[in-house]
Amino acid sequence: MVLLNYIRRKIRIFLRNIILNGGTAMKRKGIFKKTLAVALAAAMTLAMAGCGGKETGAGTADGGSAQTAASGTEAAAGTDTAEKGKEVTIRVMAWDRGNAAPGTTTENNALTQWIQEQVKELYNINVEYVSVPRSESDDKLNIMMSGGTAPDIVFTYDQTLFYSYANSGALHELTDVYNQYGSNIQKFCAEAQDISVMEDKKYAVMKQRGTEEPRHMAYIRKDWLDELGMEMPTTKEELGKYLYAVKEKNLGGDTTIPWAMSGRNDTEKMYLNFLGSYVDLPDDRTAYIYNEWYMSVAPGAEEGLKQLNQWYNDGLITKDFPTDTAEDVYMAAISNGNVGFVLDDPYHPHASFEILNNALGHETFVPIQCFDLPDGSYRNPFEYRYAMFVMIPTATSDEKVEACMKYLNWMADPEVAVKIRYTPDYKTDDLGVAVEPAEAEKNEKGYPGTCDDWCIMNLNFEWANDPEVLAQTSFNNQATQWASLEWYQSIQTVKEVGKFRFPVFSYIAEDEQTYGTDVKTRMIEFVYRCIVAPADQFEATYESGRNELVNAGLQKILDGRAEYFDSQN
Repeated sequence: MVLLNYIRRKIRIFLRNIILNGGTAMKRKGIFKKTLAVALAAAMTLAMAGCGGKETGAGTADGGSAQTAASGTEAAAGTDTAEKGKEVTIRVMAWDRGNAAPGTTTENNALTQWIQEQVKELYNINVEYVSVPRSESDDKLNIMMSGGTAPDIVFTYDQTLFYSYANSGALHELTDVYNQYGSNIQKFCAEAQDISVMEDKKYAVMKQRGTEEPRHMAYIRKDWLDELGMEMPTTKEELGKYLYAVKEKNLGGDTTIPWAMSGRNDTEKMYLNFLGSYVDLPDDRTAYIYNEWYMSVAPGAEEGLKQLNQWYNDGLITKDFPTDTAEDVYMAAISNGNVGFVLDDPYHPHASFEILNNALGHETFVPIQCFDLPDGSYRNPFEYRYAMFVMIPTATSDEKVEACMKYLNWMADPEVAVKIRYTPDYKTDDLGVAVEPAEAEKNEKGYPGTCDDWCIMNLNFEWANDPEVLAQTSFNNQATQWASLEWYQSIQTVKEVGKFRFPVFSYIAEDEQTYGTDVKTRMIEFVYRCIVAPADQFEATYESGRNELVNAGLQKILDGRAEYFDSQN
């Protein structure tokens, strides 16, 4: 079934491209012959296979995805009497975003009811949900954990919080129960699991991310490059020439901003890749010591800060950007056509690109990789394959721990996960990709506004890392035709250039636990102050800011990271 679904998907992509553009896009990419061969081979394969089983337009006969039909057998095994065991009730944490459908709650809605029915039938497990406000979930979790009132299943994205719980004995050790009841997790979420193991003992199960994405991405006005008669920059030096040309020609009008930045104080996205390109990471040890949060003080980063400071004082970067903490000014400047370059989360600025493209009637920004390293290559930090740390507090009884693992293992099955993520009666498009229901449809059927909040184990669906499908799906899902298929394909191509992941361990030194959160917040403030400092005050601003960080615990953190890495090698 997996093979047949893959073949069908390739045929659909092939035919869709022929219909949309006569195959010209595929010819330009040099894959026309390859895809035609796949299509012809597919026709023969399907004829020989005889399509062994009925399917609906949404996948399998019960509405499930064809790509995971085989794994349904494993889930069905839970109906065995021995597997069910005696009745047990578990409590599971759930995020409350305030977007429950009318007449429903976070704890009681069409999706939670479906999950409860499935788990009860399969394993004789009753599931009760405990809502926690999403905006303060970690704070609430700390209160519940310290007070002994935490649900049986809790989760966080914060590795430091996980480590603190595990190191203090607040979490169940899961190795044995994971080995006994975690077959789906081991099969479908294996890439994510190592981070939850401390000294050969497992203290959490990890949610598996779906699409592999870079942490940040740069975009440049291609139409302005054409107007200037300039080639696409491939280095920082060439980028600088472009930025100065944009300012000189005033291409964005009286309020031209060659490089737009915002003042978000909870993310390093506006500068990290640029500063990192000044830093040499010759080995894993250096890369571990100076991961993303500490890259701004790594050897070489000062030169990057000095360059940004010069560009700021030369009027190339948004004036007083640190005050724009809500990003309203930043997004409006892009939409209004005043901006020539941005570095941001990969998809965050797309809404502004859409407004601008529709207003001008042509494509403007395109993805770019031009932050060359000292050796001329690129480093593009990617998200880790793990997402949330899903944990079971020690207050949970052994009997319930077993039930919790069965519940999580059931959720790890992609056929189950896709029904939770996209609702049990989800539909697929012509490419075999599950379609996100509209808000009105969710409200009508009683589903929560963010179904993903209940899908706490697996997003690694078949289509999640197929670049052809990802590009075509993004193109198909546009509310307005603001970008071409080739534009979305370029994102998939550019994001793979210099793909890199920093080394990571489950261990966190005591000093980093103590000072890490404060130092990370101060680090962003330090960078902003360095960028906007008057040119003749840059050195003093850098030195005083670096000393503040050291006094706040920075050097202890860096020394602790070095010491731990050396102890493991």
